[in-house]
Amino acid sequence: YDSDLEREVVGETNGNFKRLTISLLQGNRHEEKEVDLVLAKEDAIELFNAGINRFGTDESKFNSILVTRSYRHLKAVFAEYKVDARRELDVDIRTILRWRKNYTIQTAGEDIEKSIKTEMTGELELGFLSIVKKIKNTATYFAEELYRSMKGLGTDDDQLIRVIVWRSELDLVEIKGAFSSLYGKGLDEYIKEDTSGDFKQLLLAIVQ
Repeated sequence: YDSDLEREVVGETNGNFKRLTISLLQGNRHEEKEVDLVLAKEDAIELFNAGINRFGTDESKFNSILVTRSYRHLKAVFAEYKVDARRELDVDIRTILRWRKNYTIQTAGEDIEKSIKTEMTGELELGFLSIVKKIKNTATYFAEELYRSMKGLGTDDDQLIRVIVWRSELDLVEIKGAFSSLYGKGLDEYIKEDTSGDFKQLLLAIVQ
């Protein structure tokens, strides 16, 4: 396209979502296979304190952890976030209550996705949720993307092609299984109902 991708993204996005997309484009995610469980716990506490355990949200902390840590490490972080951050909480609740009447502290006995939905909105929320979902269960994430491309009126052909062709030699079998479990009907059945002609035949040839 005779254009710099990062420059295009800078021109088309803004705010914290721009910072997230630029960070992803840097390709600085760690690739180590070993998981440091102590660091995973620390990261879980950092995310907790950057989000539901404070007034306002420190999006930069979510960015630095979710964009740079390895997938294996983040799976451990998400588990620690849900289980341990509550036990590690170091807050004088009475002081909080003096600041704001009827304020109820939310501890991280909840999934990281729920916290993101609580703390963020719009494209930034979708961006962080996409990262988390893909890390937690890649097959389920892409099954949801395929369903989203076909549900309702019309079909998002570009998204449908992108996912099926991209994942065809990677994990399409697992994605098909996740799709059937989530929606009670096979991916091929949805394709037959939602597409037509040579396009339908091409997609079915790949999927089946």
